[in-house]
Amino acid sequence: MHHPEENPWKITSEKIIYDNPWINLTEYQVINPSGNPGIYGKVHYKNIAIGVLPLDDDLNTYLVGQFRFAMGQYSWEMPEGGGPLDTDPIDSAKRELLEETGLKAENWTEIQRLHLSNSVTDELSILYLARGLRQFEAEPEDTEQLIVHKLPFEEVYLMVCNGGITDAMTVAAVLKLKLLIIENKL
Repeated sequence: MHHPEENPWKITSEKIIYDNPWINLTEYQVINPSGNPGIYGKVHYKNIAIGVLPLDDDLNTYLVGQFRFAMGQYSWEMPEGGGPLDTDPIDSAKRELLEETGLKAENWTEIQRLHLSNSVTDELSILYLARGLRQFEAEPEDTEQLIVHKLPFEEVYLMVCNGGITDAMTVAAVLKLKLLIIENKL
């Protein structure tokens, strides 16, 4: 599909408003596409968002439950975390799966790339399907108080369809896997 290559936004100045080891927030003074002055804020992520959907031979998967500070509520999701930009994303995926569930996988498939909240962030997400699972000891970070549940994939799919899972990366991975199953591509 053809689209314009030129950026219609003109930046006249920029100022870093906030910066920490994970994100920074920059405020831009801009001339918008219609030629009027304005401001635009952008959150820059210093890691790649990594998601892993583990699937065993019996088509069970594993959900991780935790209280999400930013939302102020509990969330069920696949194993997820941040991968440093200078690290191979698959290595970050392997680390996250082991940390959060104690699982290691023999087979890895990238199933989707997403830009999360792309109107205000540049966050890239890479989602993986992990197969050939073996159980080891979980190694959660000290900021994580996790509950891990093994569930049939079809039950997780219904949770997504019924709004019981709202995490964007998990929703995308579950729906993508369901399509792969329907299309006999798994």
